[in-house]
Amino acid sequence: MTSFRIIVALLITVAATSKIPVAAQKSKAAAAKTTTARQDTGKFDRDFALEATMLGFFGPDGARNPTLKAKKGDKVRIKITNGELMTHDIALEKLGIKSKVILEKGSSTTINFVAKDSDTYFCSVPGHRAAGMVGSFEVVEGEINEQTVAGQLPMKDGQPLNLNFESGSLKDWTATGEAFANPLISADPSPVHDKDLHIGFDGKYFLSSGGNTNAKLTGTLISAPFKITQPFAAFKVSGGALQDTRVELVLAGTDSIIYHITGQGRATLQPAVVDLQKYLGQEIFIRVIDNETGISQIPYIPNDKWAHINFDEFLFYPSRPAFANELKAADIIILPPLDPVLNAGLSGEKAAAAMTPPKGFKVTLAASEPEIVKPIAFTIDAKGRLWVVESQTYPVRAPEGQGRDKIFIMEDTDGDGKLDSKKLFADKLNLISGIEVGMGGVWLGSAPYLILIPIDPKTDKPAGPAQTLLDGWGLEDTHEVLNSLRWGPDGWLYGTHGVFTHSNVGKPGAPDSERTKLNAGVWRFHPTTQKFEVFAEGSSNPWGIDFNDYGHPFITVCVIPHMYHVIQGARYQRQAGKHFNPYTYDDIKTIGDHVHWLGERGPHAGNFRSAAAGGGHAHAGAMIYLTDSWPKEYRNEIFMNNINGARMNIDRFEKKGSGYVAQHRPDFMAMNDSWSQWLNFKYDASGSVWAIDWYDKNQCHSPNPDVHDKTMGRIFKISHENDKWVKVDLTKASDLELVNYQLNTNEWYVRQARTILQERGPNKKVHKALKEILAKNPDATRKLRALWTLHVTKGIDDKELTELLTNESEYVRSWAIQLLTEDKSLSPETLKKFAEMAQNDSSALVRLYLASAMTRVEPAQRWEVVEALMQKSEDKDDHNMPLMVWYAAEPLAAVDMKRALQMAEKSKLPKILPYTIQRVAAIGTEDSKKVLKELNEKLGHAGSHENHESQMLIGKMLSGGK
Repeated sequence: MTSFRIIVALLITVAATSKIPVAAQKSKAAAAKTTTARQDTGKFDRDFALEATMLGFFGPDGARNPTLKAKKGDKVRIKITNGELMTHDIALEKLGIKSKVILEKGSSTTINFVAKDSDTYFCSVPGHRAAGMVGSFEVVEGEINEQTVAGQLPMKDGQPLNLNFESGSLKDWTATGEAFANPLISADPSPVHDKDLHIGFDGKYFLSSGGNTNAKLTGTLISAPFKITQPFAAFKVSGGALQDTRVELVLAGTDSIIYHITGQGRATLQPAVVDLQKYLGQEIFIRVIDNETGISQIPYIPNDKWAHINFDEFLFYPSRPAFANELKAADIIILPPLDPVLNAGLSGEKAAAAMTPPKGFKVTLAASEPEIVKPIAFTIDAKGRLWVVESQTYPVRAPEGQGRDKIFIMEDTDGDGKLDSKKLFADKLNLISGIEVGMGGVWLGSAPYLILIPIDPKTDKPAGPAQTLLDGWGLEDTHEVLNSLRWGPDGWLYGTHGVFTHSNVGKPGAPDSERTKLNAGVWRFHPTTQKFEVFAEGSSNPWGIDFNDYGHPFITVCVIPHMYHVIQGARYQRQAGKHFNPYTYDDIKTIGDHVHWLGERGPHAGNFRSAAAGGGHAHAGAMIYLTDSWPKEYRNEIFMNNINGARMNIDRFEKKGSGYVAQHRPDFMAMNDSWSQWLNFKYDASGSVWAIDWYDKNQCHSPNPDVHDKTMGRIFKISHENDKWVKVDLTKASDLELVNYQLNTNEWYVRQARTILQERGPNKKVHKALKEILAKNPDATRKLRALWTLHVTKGIDDKELTELLTNESEYVRSWAIQLLTEDKSLSPETLKKFAEMAQNDSSALVRLYLASAMTRVEPAQRWEVVEALMQKSEDKDDHNMPLMVWYAAEPLAAVDMKRALQMAEKSKLPKILPYTIQRVAAIGTEDSKKVLKELNEKLGHAGSHENHESQMLIGKMLSGGK
């Protein structure tokens, strides 16, 4: 659900000042041809021009990060032009010079200096240097000479082969496909390339499989076989950095590929050098391949004009030739092939038939347009009915009173998988993005509001006007507003929120001091106390949250790696922007051991090219399947829809340390329809899964309402042959029947029953029965269900929760910790018990909950627990613990700087001491400087390597460094 325009046209120029004669290169329009700067400017001896992109600095001859050479004493100018909308500059560290920063595409800047010393030039913007924007500047003695040895054409039957196309024909070549029907070009600018692109070919002709103009063409060109008579070869190549636009050298008679290379997303031909020493005397042939159409599947991403290959002049060399602009495979970031598009724009019935579920499963079209259009959110109530939001307003909130969204109650009354009953619950709603039912009403995300519409259960109509519970939700990016509403096991309403929308949430009319800032993460709202809080910060655009058997929440996200185990008080990797707490210093990363995209250009470039990995970076929906109707391997696995890949991904959780690793499982199902866009899915009382499909040609968000087809939408039902349809109405169940549902193997019954009991309120008989389960059931998950239901029905007090801190189950102990800190305060006795557990509990999960709990209580109460957690060397490599302990420890520096530093010195967890040094330095008082100086002296006496690093950091902090 995130748009991106892939910038691959990197038009970069380098003008060198030395003459570069290259033997056997006829220099009709040689990219490396230069003249002295004095002739051009009358001012500079060496005048270089580089165009900058995140892939590097490039020259007119195609060289990536070329070595710029000057004679000692030369006056030098380096000019860079921005090749993309991105922040760039150029700096030489040793020489102490740096250009101004440029941002706009096409803007330029320069640096001028006298060549005295060699140096490295790079972009000083954070992260760009690491991305590969680094080159060399060399000061040389004497003349700058970059000649290479002469090459020669391969021979066959005593005649040179036409491997440079100077015959003006495809003599000695065999072509298949349209791409090579008329491939020879004799002009530069080329008639099949954009007019501002420089090819730089030698002689009269070069070959192209269609250029930018005809990039959709595909085909293959194969040369006649010939014997390898020299140890090296070189040929010129350019075009797409795509797996299916490439040149191969193949051993004749074996089809064994001994060398292959693509272009690098540029037009200028560059020499590729091949070492053929071990193949001397054998026959090879050249194969030029263009199997890439470049056709985009979605309207807002243009076709890829680099889906072509350019080739020229294959020559043998007696020794390895040296080219200033040699194209090396290591410099190319290749995209995998496009995924095949099997279907697009199908009817609802044909869409269901096109899907490929596993054996034993079937997909039924439950409803489709015009019966339902643009379903954006749904939930299932205690009667097994679907409450579906039909979104006509997205993506722009309508003027007040003019909303067009609707909520329908839909039901399958006879078990055939069709939603044959449909009732309108409410209309004229505005920008609805999330829905949940229970606790007496319908809870709706309607940015900038969280609203509640009370339900009359007798009529299934609103029992009164909509109530605004919270306001201040942002509207900057309306596909990243509050969404994915879901009841948590603790009785709070949970939801997610995206990174590019900036919210300041509070009760209507509340001042800023009573509001909570939020721009990425998981939030929760209590239905009776009306408290709102951020549960965890970070991620990108989560559009799915669910809880596993142990009540641990997980979110699925887009663009960044997709899977996160959500811990209360945690801060997670962000797609963009900074954490609200400036002392975060680092955040917790994905639990996934994989991503769902291929290639090395990042998540966006992998879309529509990553079917083998899971389909791409964009995910919607999260369902942890917790019922036994489907085969057992699916239980406790998380399902998510891969929007670009039009398929259901599955991750399996493996417990590790305090948390989990999410492992890739085979995709559950492919929709085989590029318009498919499942936004959410949930299982019901029968174990079957209902899924809503936004269904749209446009697969990404846009602020333009016209890009979305508001006439389409589907709901599907996925069922296994084991599923048995049941007609249910848990609202009619007795209190004790609802208690017994806490033992059901289908979590649907468990959650619905718990929410009904929460709504009904405290009941002594209910509490007695639940405590019986908590005390005697041997299964930890059943104990937890009883504990959660006791909590939401106010059936357990702090004394009883404290007793559970010694329970044999680490899960029960952990949840007792979380529930004891619900109101952000602890008794001295409980705090003492927490400190003992931090020292002695063998469970990393329990220690994680203790660290999480400390983020909620007053800093002055944290010392003993935090110090004990810092001593746990077994947690030093844990995925969560070092940072969770830091988040709890960070405010202590402001309470007592000296004590915080002393505690950090003894820490056995990584980064605690350097983070504490930075945190103390940030206080910026004379006292903070004094304690840092004292620590510096103390560390100097000890003399270890770690101490030396800390001393260097202290020195940097005291001198004002960051």
